[in-house]
Formats: sequence, structure tokens, C-alpha cells
Amino acid sequence: QVQLVESGGGSVTSGGSLRLSCVFSGDTNSIASRGWLRQAPGKERERVAAVIRSNTSTYADSVKGRFTVSHDNAKNTLYLTMNNLKPEDTAMYYCAARRWGDSSYTYWGQGTQVTVSS
Repeated sequence: QVQLVESGGGSVTSGGSLRLSCVFSGDTNSIASRGWLRQAPGKERERVAAVIRSNTSTYADSVKGRFTVSHDNAKNTLYLTMNNLKPEDTAMYYCAARRWGDSSYTYWGQGTQVTVSS
């Protein structure tokens, strides 16, 4: 089992920045990839960014150039640095991990709210 605890959400005005953190604990050697997803009211869940294997990162087109995902192996922590935030970035953000052999995310954090006002 793997546990994920997120922090760092909040409310900012358009153009502002936030950094989300997700601390992993438990059987972290079982994790193949880590990611950040978000879901806004009335919208489908969207994968925002992910770290696959060592340092391969992927981003949704909507956040490229504004968001940066990184993982600190020593701290077992995944970060999402969000710059130039827009009102359309408002959503509940979730940290997730996919276990080796699984085709979808296996473990989920509790979510942290990000609200961007214009």
C-alpha cells in the first residue's frame, strides 16, 4: 500500500503562483509513475502532469509552459509548481500513483482545492 498526502492549495488571483506538494509513504518501490490530475465542477477529470520513470515528464497542453512537475526522491515528494495561473485552472487537484503492472492510477491523495479569481 502507498499513502499520499497533498498540501499547498489555496486561492490566488489571475497570474499568481502556487506550489502543490504530495508526500508518498509506504511501499513506494511499487510505484511506476506519479501524476497530478484535476477536476473542476461539471467537467471530466484531466491529467495535468506526470513523472514517468526517472525524469520523463508529460503535461497537458493547457498547462505547458506554466506548470512544472518534479519529484524529490530523497523526500519521496511530488511537486507541482503552477505559474501564471488562470481562472480556468480552478479545480480540485489530486496527486496519484500508478503501481507497476497497473494500467491506471492505483493510489490517490485526498485532493487540494485551487481557486483562481480574475
